[in-house]
Amino acid sequence: MRLARQSAVLAVSALLGATMLAACAKSSSNGSISGTSGAFGSVPAATGTAHAGTITSAEPPGSAPNWILPIEPSANASVYSSFSFSYEMVRPLYWYVNGVAPAQTPAMSLANLPVYSNGDKTVTITLKSTYKWSDGQPVTSKDILFYIDELKAAIKESPDNWYTYTPGVGLPDQVVSASTPNASTLVLNLNAAVNPLWMTEDELALIQPMPAHAWAKASANGPVLDFTQPANAKKIYDFLAKESGALGTYASNPLWQVVDGPYKLTAFNSGTGAFTMVPNPGYGGPHSAQVPTLQGVPFTSDTAEFNAVKAGSIDLGYVPQTDVPQVGQVKAAGYHVFGYPDFGNNFVAYNFKDTTGDFDHIIAQLYVRQAIAHLEDETGYIKAFFHGAGGPAYGPVPALPVSPYTPADALTDPYPFNVGAAVSLLKAHGWKVVPGGTDSCARAGSGASECGAGIPAGTKLAFNLIYASSPTITAEIDTDLAAQAKKAGITITLKSDTFNHIISAYNDPGSPKTVNDWAAEDYGGDTDSTYPTQFGLFNSTGSFNQGLYSSPEADKLISASVTGGSPSAVKNEASYLTEQQPALFQPNADLIVVWKTTVSGSPAAFKALTQYQLNTELMYLTK
Repeated sequence: MRLARQSAVLAVSALLGATMLAACAKSSSNGSISGTSGAFGSVPAATGTAHAGTITSAEPPGSAPNWILPIEPSANASVYSSFSFSYEMVRPLYWYVNGVAPAQTPAMSLANLPVYSNGDKTVTITLKSTYKWSDGQPVTSKDILFYIDELKAAIKESPDNWYTYTPGVGLPDQVVSASTPNASTLVLNLNAAVNPLWMTEDELALIQPMPAHAWAKASANGPVLDFTQPANAKKIYDFLAKESGALGTYASNPLWQVVDGPYKLTAFNSGTGAFTMVPNPGYGGPHSAQVPTLQGVPFTSDTAEFNAVKAGSIDLGYVPQTDVPQVGQVKAAGYHVFGYPDFGNNFVAYNFKDTTGDFDHIIAQLYVRQAIAHLEDETGYIKAFFHGAGGPAYGPVPALPVSPYTPADALTDPYPFNVGAAVSLLKAHGWKVVPGGTDSCARAGSGASECGAGIPAGTKLAFNLIYASSPTITAEIDTDLAAQAKKAGITITLKSDTFNHIISAYNDPGSPKTVNDWAAEDYGGDTDSTYPTQFGLFNSTGSFNQGLYSSPEADKLISASVTGGSPSAVKNEASYLTEQQPALFQPNADLIVVWKTTVSGSPAAFKALTQYQLNTELMYLTK
């Protein structure tokens, strides 16, 4: 799963990752980086006697759910429509967050791990018998097939109807046939061998089986149709998508009352996104002794949300990054506090096609990207701007959280902050360095000690960087980068813009007319899937490849991560990209979550809040 995100805000997503490694800086006086865990604060063990009641959960500004059908279009995809809304009602096939770790939580998965055969071209999925729909019908293999066939119908109408779709790769395009030999077994035959780890963790884990017996129809009162017939599948998808677009009917529409998750929706405000869900008594997964009612409470600003926390009027909330120094007040108000970085990559994207000032030829030089990396003070950023609440990231797979796929060169900074090292690299490659001014190419050519192919003599080392105006941390980081770069004679001209405009207008694949309008941009970054291949982001034809980075070796390694059988393929890919610096990777701020001391439950559920997973079914009220 990959979604563009703004850095250090509550609009991140993904199926996420994991433990270890010391944080880079001391925390503020009100929080602590504990040992080698990278955690801000801690999570207590479950305590007290479970009581029934309602847990209120803060909805950050701009996070209102706006889609309920599990097949999410690009325009509606967000962690809030998925993890904090849809997943409460309709569970995914495999659950791949366990606290802050990217490990599967088997008890929360609807199926046993798939079995691969026929040279990794056949996948056999076996459902557990414990999960049922709220109307008493069992979750069957037909419900998985229903999701896949409706996915095909959706994509045939428009690729934008599924936000994570990549033509020809993964679901649904690689499925050439499927069968349901019995109610608990689905067999998928693929058109080519796949990497089982990638297929399971990044593709199959996205499937949310849908109740074919209740949803496979083309009108509210129409008959159940044979969804395996493409014409019927289209009619069904069109009906379901239309109903999903009618936000005002979410709580009253009988379709959405048939669930297999821990909750059923009873109220939804289409204007604000406020919602209420009550426990589903037939839920077959793990849950507390007294599952609370869940109430989503929207806020129009981080300030309003934080005021609610300080006033003690919300059960589950968060601390905005700028308010980390006030954590002491939060604890005094009766809250537990815990923070951890999200599993993803914040970065400054380079535009490898911008011909302005020969920037395309300049940024094509590895030594230039390495020099810029030496100008980034991640330790200082975490200390000064994150108030100690953050984790380093030196490549596409961050140092925190550590996943099983984190390469060794992602655990320590391969290009540590050192302006002198940047200057030395530039001088060694033919640049006349002018600290405080602007460097120029003194030795043109493609030799080892020359500026590089396509860079004329006299070319200035200057470019623009467009950054997202919110949050303020982005401006602080990029302003410091520009200041450090100036010491090495690199002139970076900063310009602020909105997140939405940056990702739409300064996007080489989607907006070729603006290819020469930007050299670098900082919209935030992207999420990493549990199996963190950068397919789609740093392969040459990737739909999320904003600046059209292209490397035959990277393409080869990324392809091996998706199609090869080696469990180390994605680690090799991440190691290469960390060394090559296709973007300037930045540290990840912690998502700092808070919950009242009168709320308890599974420690993993509270840790998972930092990974945007809302599992209040594992929590309870103590009074």
